[in-house]
Amino acid sequence: MNDQEFFIVHHALTINVEPLGHDFLLPTVERFEAEIPAPFIVASEFSHLDSMTEQAKSELKNNSFGHVCQLLDTQNAKLNLLLTFMLSQQDDESRRYKTTAFGASQFSYLADNTLAIDTRVRAKLFLEYPAAAIYCYGVVTQCEEGEQGNEITVRYELLREIDQDLLIKSALHQQQKLLRQRSLDRNK
Repeated sequence: MNDQEFFIVHHALTINVEPLGHDFLLPTVERFEAEIPAPFIVASEFSHLDSMTEQAKSELKNNSFGHVCQLLDTQNAKLNLLLTFMLSQQDDESRRYKTTAFGASQFSYLADNTLAIDTRVRAKLFLEYPAAAIYCYGVVTQCEEGEQGNEITVRYELLREIDQDLLIKSALHQQQKLLRQRSLDRNK
């Protein structure tokens, strides 16, 4: 994975972080992709299909097929509920944290414990929008003690490109929500 920089958005996502031993070697790309839990693969495919559905809905709306669009939205909502349930089964409560910020190149979270710089971690990030989950490996780049705990920053080391795209989409969505809220607050 290259070291591209992406913008970071401050938002609390549910994540699982598993510190790995100092002698841990990253798996090959093939082995990494083989160990990704099936619900994570399904979630990525659903998100890809959702973007294709949006294009089709746009064309249908232009041709006055509003009821068909509503039916597609309802079916998509049902599938997203099922997907969210499947992904929740992958959430390990003993390794659960909340991010303070995330982006397509790194994430930060608060923890009671500290982690040494350069510690490798296995992580799962559970996205709200699009409804998906990311399975990846990362390395601790920063660990700072603060009033609310230790803020640990992890840079992705092994992440599928399709998952990086989902992180970009999710970060943009959160940024848009923040900008809309600021606009509403200003207009009050």
